[in-house]
Amino acid sequence: MSLSAENIQSNWKVFLHNIETHISDKKDRKQKLLNFYKKYEDRIILMPAAHKKEYHGAFPGGYVDHVNRVVRAAIDLNELWTTFGADMTTYTREELMFSAINHDLGKMGDADHEAYIPQTDQWRKDKLGEDYMFNKKLPFASVPDRTLFLLQQHDISYSFNEMLAIKTHDGLYDVGNEKYLKGFMPEQRPRTSLPFILHQADMLAARVEWEAEWLPKFSQNSVEKQKKQFNLDANIKSNKTKNKALGGIKSEGLKNMLDNL
Repeated sequence: MSLSAENIQSNWKVFLHNIETHISDKKDRKQKLLNFYKKYEDRIILMPAAHKKEYHGAFPGGYVDHVNRVVRAAIDLNELWTTFGADMTTYTREELMFSAINHDLGKMGDADHEAYIPQTDQWRKDKLGEDYMFNKKLPFASVPDRTLFLLQQHDISYSFNEMLAIKTHDGLYDVGNEKYLKGFMPEQRPRTSLPFILHQADMLAARVEWEAEWLPKFSQNSVEKQKKQFNLDANIKSNKTKNKALGGIKSEGLKNMLDNL
């Protein structure tokens, strides 16, 4: 799967719009978040969500594409949990949105090092589908832990609910979450449904992304269905749309990278 320059730019606008819409000005949190993401825009806008094709979002722009889908899923799942009678007073809508928007932030790496860099081993690219590799210069930390560190480092406050949701958003796929999610005593269990809703939103988004990438490849007729005839007029129109999208980008470096996609 791949995204066009127009798709990447459009996704970024949606991403920033979600912050503008769902995060309050309390403690300057909205502005601090916007300042953070604009500071690292050139990196985050083109980040993959994973290093390997078998995982979701392993392509330029995959990170933002995934996060936007998680936000949409979280909104819908919040309504579903409401209709089933869950106690929705244990967290706020802003806590849900903040957690969804920032749940995978640790995948950016740190201020000096990207987490995912282009794969240099051609065999691993061809045989294992690893278009990216982990940056060995980056000190190890789990994605949730690095997320919380980055937020704290940039003076972006978060609530206990938001900390718990971000830390456990991988659910029981991460054994480290068992102490939070697998308690057998009532007093040991989360006192809010927020972690479960965020985990389900993340799983839903990742599953849909996987289906879009892989299910067509399992169909015998998929090759024929996906074939497209080259059309000169359509190609010219596409280039005009691309140039229009690139015209709104201020960063020359980012513009050049998107233009090469």
